[in-house]
Amino acid sequence: MAAYAVCVRDGRLLMARWVAADGARRWTLPGGGMEHGEDPYDTVVREAEEETGYTIEPVALLGMDSVRRTYPRRLGTRADFHGLRILYEARVIGGELRDETGGSTDRAAWHPLEAVPALPRVGLVDAGLRLWRERPAAGRVDRP
Repeated sequence: MAAYAVCVRDGRLLMARWVAADGARRWTLPGGGMEHGEDPYDTVVREAEEETGYTIEPVALLGMDSVRRTYPRRLGTRADFHGLRILYEARVIGGELRDETGGSTDRAAWHPLEAVPALPRVGLVDAGLRLWRERPAAGRVDRP
């Protein structure tokens, strides 16, 4: 379980650059995994501050994104991962933009919405923007 923020201001999207275990870097939405017993609202506020330096206020629940994938593990086995990501529309209410140090991201930046499709990014970015634009009543968009 994880919670993420879609923060759009003046036609720009707030993003954090995620660093994968293999060193690959891709842009994502600010947010991340819930701690045991933590409310998703508190998770997105905490994670956004850790990754961007901003204090955010979730203003609307946009929906959910469910992802399932398998990947190889030691001894020829495969892991079956299922993640549920809660997406909120949020606005910045304080703090200053800064990069995270010692975490899962290494940069924080605002990107023009029209530039996002050209960025190396995780699929969650597209799902979050579709939820933000389309506002489906069921809180779900199908992935291509």
